[in-house]
Amino acid sequence: MSYVPMTDKDREQVRDLLRGAYDTHVHVDPDLIERRTDDLNLAKAFLDNGLKGFVLKSHYFATVERAKVVANAVPGIHAFGAVTLNHAVGGFNPVLVDVAGRAGARIIWFPTVDAANETAGREDGPVTNKLPFWAKIQREIHARGIAPAPLSVVDDEGKVRPDVQTCLELIKEYDMTLATGHLGKAEIFALVEAANQIGVKRVVVTHALFPAEQFTVDEQVRLSQMGALIEHCYTTFYTNKCSWETLFASVKAVGPDKCVLSSDLGQKVNPSITEGFFDFAHQFLAAGFSPADVRRMAVDNTTLLVEPDYVFN
Repeated sequence: MSYVPMTDKDREQVRDLLRGAYDTHVHVDPDLIERRTDDLNLAKAFLDNGLKGFVLKSHYFATVERAKVVANAVPGIHAFGAVTLNHAVGGFNPVLVDVAGRAGARIIWFPTVDAANETAGREDGPVTNKLPFWAKIQREIHARGIAPAPLSVVDDEGKVRPDVQTCLELIKEYDMTLATGHLGKAEIFALVEAANQIGVKRVVVTHALFPAEQFTVDEQVRLSQMGALIEHCYTTFYTNKCSWETLFASVKAVGPDKCVLSSDLGQKVNPSITEGFFDFAHQFLAAGFSPADVRRMAVDNTTLLVEPDYVFN
């Protein structure tokens, strides 16, 4: 199935269907990369469209304090902060995870731009005109000679590192959500298993069909059977990094109850976050998924990631 444009009537349908949803993966200003909108205007757009809230993601900074300012400045919006364990915040930094948990952060992403598996931002990385927006920053940092070694959650024997284990224990203690970032496949399996062993309640495999991961259907099923939710982001498919057919086949195999939809939007060249989020739901409906399936992935499962006591039928 190819992309199906969304009409005004379609938009109204999905707007009603997604009422109360969270987008748990957005990139907005203020940021090192120029974004399409900022967090305050995003909050207003979400309220205007019946969406409940969002999680602010940054590759470089903790966003939990920002999120609290947004929630206070725009009454009615639910904005949550997060941390991505890249070098800018000390990598696998248990102190940061601890204070983030104390402050109310909801998601801890493991390394993205500094992951050993992610080569786009390294000087010896791919030569292409289609690098991610953050790759230029990363390459400039490397050129200055101040970049530490890329981050992996496992040691040379494939075992989860002690500092990573401590971070997992803190994620469990503060009942936060673990997201796998741009780690490699073997690392993600090891991390999910380690999280399971100590009882981390919510684990998300970040954009499972993004080129940095590209999990097969069988691998996604295995991870879901280990208790992880499988995240799919609108940008991956809108920008043709993976086909819509592959997405729909993956979700059917894993099951909508084990999948999460988010936008990963905020880039200036892409649609607005609300329009992209609505279009994502529309593509699933056009492909034959039921409204209940779409609501489970985009409303129930996203809410579960940020409201630990959330219960749905």
